[in-house]
Amino acid sequence: MDAITWDAPDSDHPARRAARASMTAVSEGRRDDWLSLFAPDALIEDPVGPSFLDPSGKGHRGRKGTEAFWDDFISTIAGFRFAIADSFANGPCCANVATITTTTHDGATMTIDCVLIYTVDDDGLITSLRAHWEPDRAMATITRP
Repeated sequence: MDAITWDAPDSDHPARRAARASMTAVSEGRRDDWLSLFAPDALIEDPVGPSFLDPSGKGHRGRKGTEAFWDDFISTIAGFRFAIADSFANGPCCANVATITTTTHDGATMTIDCVLIYTVDDDGLITSLRAHWEPDRAMATITRP
């Protein structure tokens, strides 16, 4: 199965390009490529608001925050599949309606229905990634082998 399924509008837009590059780097485990997509002062809110991934709800900011987000969360997942059902690109942003399926190293899976909003600067670097999803709903989908 492909790591990214794109069943949405696909016209060229800087934020949409950044979103696709981000998903590709994550699904292929390419940390340095993923980090290079972000502006130095970028903000990651995944999910938006307080959660077990971000108890303060203030997000992960700057290079250190972006690196820590990869190291503490993304790298702990063995596999990612992204299914994009719709995509709205305008201004410096792109909002993607998505389902992300994660697989852990022990084979457990979790499904995250979400809206991913990417904002880019004039150079096409991601200045913010805001992922709107509900952790309790996602946790309820966990299946174990």
